[in-house]
Amino acid sequence: MQKILIANRGEIALRIIRACHDLGLQTVAVYSQADAEALHVLHADEAICIGEAPSQKSYLKISNILSACEITGADGLHPGYGFLSENANFASICASCGVNFIGPSPETISLLGDKAKAKATAKSVKCPVIPGSNGVIDNVNDALQEAKRLGFPIFIKASAGGGGKGIRIAYDADEFVRQFSAARTEAEVSFGNPDVYLEKMIVNPRHIEVQIMGDKHGNYVHLGERDCTIQRRRQKLIEEAPSPILTASMRKKICESAVEIARAAKYHSVGTVEFLIDEQKNFYFMEVNTRIQVEHTVTEELTGIDLVREQIKIAMGEKLKFKQKDIELKGHVIQCRINAENPSNNFAPSPGLLEYYIPSGGPHVRVDSACYSGYRIPPNYDSMIAKLIVKGKDRTEAIAVAKRALKEFHIGGVHSTIPFHLYMFEDQRFLNSDYFITYIDQLILDGCSFILNKEH
Repeated sequence: MQKILIANRGEIALRIIRACHDLGLQTVAVYSQADAEALHVLHADEAICIGEAPSQKSYLKISNILSACEITGADGLHPGYGFLSENANFASICASCGVNFIGPSPETISLLGDKAKAKATAKSVKCPVIPGSNGVIDNVNDALQEAKRLGFPIFIKASAGGGGKGIRIAYDADEFVRQFSAARTEAEVSFGNPDVYLEKMIVNPRHIEVQIMGDKHGNYVHLGERDCTIQRRRQKLIEEAPSPILTASMRKKICESAVEIARAAKYHSVGTVEFLIDEQKNFYFMEVNTRIQVEHTVTEELTGIDLVREQIKIAMGEKLKFKQKDIELKGHVIQCRINAENPSNNFAPSPGLLEYYIPSGGPHVRVDSACYSGYRIPPNYDSMIAKLIVKGKDRTEAIAVAKRALKEFHIGGVHSTIPFHLYMFEDQRFLNSDYFITYIDQLILDGCSFILNKEH
């Protein structure tokens, strides 16, 4: 590959451009009309407009993206995260057009993108899985009988879902009948596939994910885990590594399971295997994300390995230059997602003009962002302003650095989630690591405004 087109926007597009330039590769940015003044457009070697502001008319329009490859002569394509990054059909079309898709093969994306097949793959390597139906189930009466066998509460999940979407919960039989039909309809509309399957709901779980990497020569490694339990409506807000709840033996088991799943799926790229951990500290396979993650930065700071650069090199056919014994996890890293949202108003979106934008700096602080003073955050896409990544020798020090960095971060013109993060770093249950995946949702239900008391 000589020239890579980045089929994405925002901070991840900028992150990929930087990795390409470090490798001496030319870059092509694509952008919608709403992103004409975006930083990824400025920093790429070439840029080409691919459509109107709605993502369906630009970042999701396959014909326009591949036309941009042809016009610019790009022979590689990095999908980033979101948009088309886990679309097996898109990866297949890229291959048929002679464009190197930077990610797993279409077959692997298809296998792991189907949640039922992914679960079967995990079972094949003896990884614990969440009790559930044996594959998809399309008849409401059969589904109800299965739900009663598993026991309520039950998740009804879209086979083609992901990112916290396509999931419904039923707490009893009557609610199950209503939710099952609604889930199939929603899955058809959202993912073009009505298939759903059932899963026993793990009460009060933690969300742990393992970063894995595999090349095309049969070499596989893991780069430790990340704890992503602090979420709102299944959307991650704070990620950290290592997880404060894992023992060394648990870490070894869960990470080795992730590697075996990747090996069984013939996974040739960077990816993430996600797990739930119940109150008894049992872990269960949940899904595989076949792309770079928003929170890949946490692992980069923990290990010193540039994941995006490695992802590109794997796509170019190179062997991994390190083995498992070479990977060291040093210190503690925390990432805060700073979004244009108002945490005191149920995280309502807050797009608009950034009147000023002054990111924090100093020792042990990294900021990944595509924003600048005078930039207008469009309402058409996700609301991320920046990712703040901090590091300390341990969790206590990392939290102290995070508080310092958040207080230095100044954003004007829009609301941001900075007050939420400051609140969490004073919250006793967070400090004690005594929380579960629904903790933030419960705080919101209880009327928490995420505004610190004056004594803080």
